[in-house]
Amino acid sequence: MTAVVAEHAGLIGERGVSAAVTGLGVVAPGGVGTEAWWAAVLRGDNAIGPVTRFDAAGYPATLAGEVVGFVDEDHVPGKLLPQTDRVTRLALAAAAEALRDADLDPAGLPDYSVGVVTANGAGGFEFGQRELQALWSKGPRHVGAYQSFAWFYAANSGQISIRHQLRGPSGVVVTEQAGGIDAVAQARRQLRRGVRAVLTGGFDATVCPWGWTAHLAAGGMTTRQDPVRSYLPFDADASGHVVGEGGALLVLEDGDAARARGARVLGTVEGCAATFDPAPGRGAPRLLDAARLALDDAGVEPADVDVVFADAAGERTADRAEAEALAALFGPYGVPVTAPKSRTGRLGSGGSALDLVAALLALRDQVIPPTATGGRVADDCPVDLVADGPRPARLRRALVLARGRGGFNAASVVRGAH
Repeated sequence: MTAVVAEHAGLIGERGVSAAVTGLGVVAPGGVGTEAWWAAVLRGDNAIGPVTRFDAAGYPATLAGEVVGFVDEDHVPGKLLPQTDRVTRLALAAAAEALRDADLDPAGLPDYSVGVVTANGAGGFEFGQRELQALWSKGPRHVGAYQSFAWFYAANSGQISIRHQLRGPSGVVVTEQAGGIDAVAQARRQLRRGVRAVLTGGFDATVCPWGWTAHLAAGGMTTRQDPVRSYLPFDADASGHVVGEGGALLVLEDGDAARARGARVLGTVEGCAATFDPAPGRGAPRLLDAARLALDDAGVEPADVDVVFADAAGERTADRAEAEALAALFGPYGVPVTAPKSRTGRLGSGGSALDLVAALLALRDQVIPPTATGGRVADDCPVDLVADGPRPARLRRALVLARGRGGFNAASVVRGAH
């Protein structure tokens, strides 16, 4: 099995690729825009609260991480509103910010030199629900033609490509919470093949009755009503996770090309890897393998990592498994660990992309953002959890981990520009 894991990691991320991050775009619970979101994270703002996008009173889980203050018309042309789901509108806003932040104008580059690879785990759930309601309540003539693509996982990549004339290699990755990292790894492969730049990351938005029903069926959601004590990764009082919406996009460029145009480089994606868990009862989870392979892909050792952005499931068994993997790699309490998603919720494909952005900003500002906690890290989770406010630290590299439903594991090593 080890050979298969190593082979898969080689397909996803390949050693020696210089993938410079030159732009960031964020639309997530806590802030619309990268710097607004990051400031909220460092303040320790809690973006989790009662669901407002639909009446959740009849559901056992009633909390979500929602994007507040996002006005569709401010970010999306009117002609696109009838043909896009909320998730695509959020992604379009982040794409515009990321390209602007990178000071990259695709129109000034050769055709086919800029691509887009995004991750999406659910498609346009809200759009699909609305059209299905029209079908069953009014009949097929009331289902719009846009249903043919607005619900699709690749809608974000397609609409971003059209909007910004990105004619290079495009695609979509569907690996749930691991998707953001997997998309970045796929974008890195495209750079290795000669593409100049790739807009990449992940978004999901499933805060609607149809999406909520799917999340409840999958399990793992907390049913607590108190937002402050709802999602507590690695805590002795952990009871499950909270679902959120949103995500992040990054502009990845060939390092030489970025330097040649005088671009500001925020950091470098040094390594990526992915593994699959075996079927239940047939072996241990392979998050640790993904982490080791990502370090190997980056050509670094565990001692070279200064902070870990954890997957942080918020469920006791899964938290214990991740803590054991970290202890095996770094030693018990061997490296600072954080999970800023504890104040935004788990964003599906957007979660690990947002964690990559958080890691890059932490490396930029030399500070580790805090994790929400109930006050006591579980005894069976020997991690140095950053929980009592931001922690200043000398940071060179970060390891970002993610696990997606279905057995997907992903890991990435990013280095700061310092």
